[in-house]
Amino acid sequence: MSCLICNHDTKKFLDEKRTIAYYYCPHCQCISKSQEHFKPISEQKARYDLHENDPEDEGYRAYFRRFLDFVLPLVGTPKSALDFGCGRSSLLAEMLKEEGTGADYYDPVYHPDNLDDSKKYELIVSTEVFEHLHAPKAIFAQLLEMLEEGGYLALQTQFHPNNVEAFKKWYYHLDPTHIIFFTPHTFSVMCEMYGCTLVADNRKNMVVIRKNDG
Repeated sequence: MSCLICNHDTKKFLDEKRTIAYYYCPHCQCISKSQEHFKPISEQKARYDLHENDPEDEGYRAYFRRFLDFVLPLVGTPKSALDFGCGRSSLLAEMLKEEGTGADYYDPVYHPDNLDDSKKYELIVSTEVFEHLHAPKAIFAQLLEMLEEGGYLALQTQFHPNNVEAFKKWYYHLDPTHIIFFTPHTFSVMCEMYGCTLVADNRKNMVVIRKNDG
């Protein structure tokens, strides 16, 4: 199987406990589940409906605060932002507004009519989205298209340990809607492919990418 990110050949391995096959790319370090385990949107929604993301919950606000505390010092105060894949809540967009940034929000399940493909943003954020994507490369390219030149894309998804045996013991792939997994190097390879720059990563679950001018 070819890698879903870089099209290089992958190496297949089996999670024996769950009898699920995965494909590891030595070139970009992407790991993806075998495609028979990709879930249709209806099954994904049933899983998402279980999430209790209460915007009044201080722990939920603190979760996004950690994200913004990493991202905002790197990107300044953009005038416009989009939260792509926000889920039911628009809390992250509201918190960006509190920072002086005009913010829209979109989710294909809960807010499917909120996306204006013709609009350009200085910042696009996407938290806990990329691990669900059937076509991550296409979405990455779409988001870059929606950025102003010199704009920033900030992503949050847990980085896998880049070791097969450690991966099998890792909690993050147990969610049945999580189908593709990244390291900072994966995003570095994507940046090379699409002519952008990896500004920073926190070595755990966040990257900030800059769309190059011109």
